[in-house]
Amino acid sequence: MAGSLGDLGGLLKQAQKMQRQVQDLQEELGTRTYEGTAGGVAKVTVNGSRDILSLVIEPDACTPEDAEMLQDAIMAALKDAFAKCSADAEDSMKGVTGGMGLPGMPGLPGM
Repeated sequence: MAGSLGDLGGLLKQAQKMQRQVQDLQEELGTRTYEGTAGGVAKVTVNGSRDILSLVIEPDACTPEDAEMLQDAIMAALKDAFAKCSADAEDSMKGVTGGMGLPGMPGLPGM
């Protein structure tokens, strides 16, 4: 019985270490930036916390007739940037968790 309790204690310490690593990684991911583009018309920069840092619209896309197309391009650029952010977070998290989806581990912002 004592051996199994020791194993449980070691497992608990390992889980706590992994949780600290996940939290550290989340903080690091929050500082990374990701750029999304759409059709050369819109460019969006977001960070790992999913904050929009900048939006650049090409001057040629700013005619009133093209408003709907421009709105679609901005949405596409945002989706592109957030997809890159999510993929990076997922890949980085696999390095910490060994690819295991662990219940009770803190999730990433917006995921």
